[in-house]
Formats: sequence, C-alpha cells, structure tokens
Amino acid sequence: MKSKIIVVLALLGSTALAVANPVQQIHMEWLNIIALAAHQTNYSGTFVHQYGNRLETSNISHIFDQGGERTKLVNQDGSKCEVTSNNSAEWCYPGDKVGQAEQAHDRKAFPVLLPEQLSTLGENYQIHTGETARIAGFDTQVLELRPRDSLRYAHKMWVHIDSGLLLKAAVLSDRQEVVEQYTFIQLKVNSSTKPTKTPLSGISKTTAQPKLPLAQKIVAVADESAWKVDGIPAGFKKIAEIHRFMRGKKNVATQMVFSDGLVGISIFIETRSSNPDSALGLSSQGAIHIYSKLNSDYLVTVVGEVPPSTVLQVANSVRNRGLLSN
Repeated sequence: MKSKIIVVLALLGSTALAVANPVQQIHMEWLNIIALAAHQTNYSGTFVHQYGNRLETSNISHIFDQGGERTKLVNQDGSKCEVTSNNSAEWCYPGDKVGQAEQAHDRKAFPVLLPEQLSTLGENYQIHTGETARIAGFDTQVLELRPRDSLRYAHKMWVHIDSGLLLKAAVLSDRQEVVEQYTFIQLKVNSSTKPTKTPLSGISKTTAQPKLPLAQKIVAVADESAWKVDGIPAGFKKIAEIHRFMRGKKNVATQMVFSDGLVGISIFIETRSSNPDSALGLSSQGAIHIYSKLNSDYLVTVVGEVPPSTVLQVANSVRNRGLLSN
C-alpha cells in the first residue's frame, strides 16, 4: 500500500499544471486511499472510543483475502457484545446468546468511516493536510475536513502513512473542542491473526440470522414524498426514502435519509398512536444528536451526526404536503 500511495501522490504532483486545483486533488486522493485501506488492509488491534464523559475500549481484527472481507469486533467495557461480519452478512453475540446485529446503515464503524463515493465531499468541506504525528507507534499524516457552514462538524483524521489505514479520528465543534473521537492504542498492520469465522453450524436459524439487506425491510417506496423538508442544510442530498417497520412497533413509519458525502441525517415519521409513550426533546450520544417532536398527528424524529441546532432546524421544517395544500 505504501508504494501505491507514493506513486499516486507523485503522479498527481507531476501533473499539477494540468489540473485546476492539484492540491485539492491530492487531498481527495488521500481520502480515497483511507476508504480503500479500511477494507483491504489486514490488521488487528485495540481502539478507544471517547464521547462525553464515556470511554469505551474494543478489540478488532480484520482480514481481506480471496474469500472476501471478515471482521471481528469485541467490546471490552460494560455488557459483553461481539460483532462478526463476513462480507455483507453480520452477526451479533450479546453475552452467551446469538442474535441478529442491527446497525444504522448511514453510520459506519471505525476505522471504516469514509464512504466509497467521495466526489461531492469537496463541495461541503475544505480539505487540508496538517502535521505528522505518531499514533500507536506508527507515523501518520493528519487530514482536516473543515465544514463550509456552521450546520455540520469539522473532522480530523490521522492516516497511517505506510498503509493508508485510519488510526485516529475526531469530530470537532466550531470551537475546536472534541465532540467524539476514536484512537488505536495498540495495532498490528498486515497481521497474520485472522478473525474467527462466523460459526454457522450448530446455531439454529431462529437465533442466528445475518442482518437483512435494507431492501428486504422496505414495504413501499414513495414516487413522490408525502412530506416536505425545508430545513435540510445545503449540500445534503436525499439518498433514500422508504416505508419500514420500526422495532417493536406494528405501524409503518416513513424514513428519509440525507447525506453530504460524509455524514447522514435520518428523518423518521410515524403516527402518534404507534408510539404514544415516546420521549420528546433532544438527546445526544457523542456526535449523534436525536430530536423528537409532535407534528399534528405525527411523531417526527431526526437523527444526525451534526450539531444539535441542525437537527432542531430539520425537525422544525418537516411538513405534510397534504396539510400544506389545505
């Protein structure tokens, strides 16, 4: 991977006169290398997740070979939870039980934080290379993504110079305060340690099922949305709108997903009767903020890796097209 990084950056530098913004091209290539390395680098180690006053430690191992991509993640704090993925299938082992792993499809797990498609990232963030630093004994290059408005967070990334693997990532407020961060504290790159394969044999189909693809959760897709959202920040584009069953509820909810190329905002709209005891107001977990409010006969919930003022702005702008036409 190191030779590939050197060749790519050298080629970009040699063609500086041929492109409009060669520095920006180099920054984007670094981001592409980070996205690729997270999937194609063999590694094992321990990282710390810090948000608010909480500190959580997890062990992770990852291998990529002719059989595809496999990952094993085990948290070391609180109740035991082990997540094992084998390509697109994913299982969760809470304690001694085996169950289906549930994850938000717009929230990635460290060190896989960047999407595969990065073409629009420069429209919403100014990308800069910073200093070099040592993380977990490895030399890293710092990249900074500074938002072009106050409606999203800044992001800082420490990239292993040899492999391109993300070794540290921080979400920063407009005051440069750390809102949330991940850091490897021990790491072996290109390790021969292989994650445990998912033990399919001996597990009943009722207790161990791979995570369902998003398409299987869809009840209906609206050709034209019944809802209008005026407060989405510039640069966020709708990437999905589905009708789905929410966990533990009988009625179908509408979910709209927006992305700016790096982070996502999800809007959930359900009838009040389907969730009569829901908590209203704002709650947070690190950089993720959740805001719920009543809108006529509906409950609107906005979830996003954006500042709290942004989720409030989005939630307060959700309108039913039918009510607007009356």
